[in-house]
Amino acid sequence: MTIEYLQNYIKSKDYSPDKKELYFMKLSEEVGELARAMRKDLRPAKEGQIKETVEEELWDVIYYALAIANTYEIDLEKVIPAKEKLNNEKYNTSITFGDML
Repeated sequence: MTIEYLQNYIKSKDYSPDKKELYFMKLSEEVGELARAMRKDLRPAKEGQIKETVEEELWDVIYYALAIANTYEIDLEKVIPAKEKLNNEKYNTSITFGDML
């Protein structure tokens, strides 16, 4: 599964350029839910339950981040390597995506 595949999937399921603010609000909400799930991890609980909740909330965060990218017609498959190159320069790191292939 690729980022392009996920963007296309979300675009076919839930694409409304006029919903930028709604997608952002949903993203913020889902980040809050992820934070709550992770905070529960600090208390005694069943490990599997916490992990399952974190997995679900992470997907929700990714979903709305990709929905926002779609509304701006951003191809994240192109943006991510370019931004990572800038981050490598900024933070003086040398590992690149090419190193991981």
